[in-house]
Amino acid sequence: MQFALPPRKTPIAPPYARSSRFSLQRRKQFKAVAILSFALLVVFFLLSQLFYTSTGTAAVPVGTPDVVIVTVLDRVRFSEGYTQKIVKNREDYAKRHGYTNFFANLSDYETTLGDAPKSWAVVPAVRHAMASHPYSQYFFHLDAHALIMNPIKSLDSHVLEKSRLESLMRKDVPVVPPDSIIKTFSHIQPQDVDIIITTDNEDMSPGSFVLRQGEFAKFFLDFWFDPLYRTYNFAKAETHVLDHIVQWHPTILARLALIPQRVINAYSKDSSAAGADGTYKEGDFVIRFVGCDTDTKRNCEKEMDPFYRSWVGKTKIE
Repeated sequence: MQFALPPRKTPIAPPYARSSRFSLQRRKQFKAVAILSFALLVVFFLLSQLFYTSTGTAAVPVGTPDVVIVTVLDRVRFSEGYTQKIVKNREDYAKRHGYTNFFANLSDYETTLGDAPKSWAVVPAVRHAMASHPYSQYFFHLDAHALIMNPIKSLDSHVLEKSRLESLMRKDVPVVPPDSIIKTFSHIQPQDVDIIITTDNEDMSPGSFVLRQGEFAKFFLDFWFDPLYRTYNFAKAETHVLDHIVQWHPTILARLALIPQRVINAYSKDSSAAGADGTYKEGDFVIRFVGCDTDTKRNCEKEMDPFYRSWVGKTKIE
């Protein structure tokens, strides 16, 4: 006969004895850690709002100029008087519209250029300006042998505003005149544009152009300044390289707006290669004395002088 065994007694461990004093101490520690963690999160949030916008991009410091005017000066070759006239012209314009200037010295880039023509200095100068003004949005390169003749026109209203740029953009036209088989895109919109430039009757004209700050701008300048291009011995150096890369690299063409020459790049009557409607007329935004520094029969200072005096007269009237 089998007898049911009594159920096995499971030993019961005595409850974990926590002293009320120890429990209170632990609760205080947890509370302190929670408060500290919350405080750190608040500080982190406030700092993130201080340095970053809600889109995750760096916030623009108060007082940052929207436009930087880039001018490369050859202080060795040209007189101090001539250089100061150019500087005064740019400073007056920048002050009127809340812009700023970046005056680069040609001599600063001679080591970088090596044996390449000095005209290449425009590229590292603009790159330098972008690095010096990381929060500014637009960089307006204007050749030193040029004057801003209509200072009341802001670059914003004259070129950059969306509706204005839309009206200026030349679509489905040869990139390089007169008959390049590569044409500007017909579908490009103002918000897609990072490069604003003109052509004369032969080439693109980098003596006056606008570049928008951003990763594409850095890529574009670095690509344009590639050592292979600089050593290839193009007849017109950086100008012919620009013609080449814009025509054969659609990534660049897709970010480019071609606008009428006289809008930002009118040539003086003594300058050859002006487009069909590219010669300066009274009231135009700028005048450039293209070739005055390379043609032995011309003199930049003499050519500029009457226009400088005219500009000074306008500023006094205002």
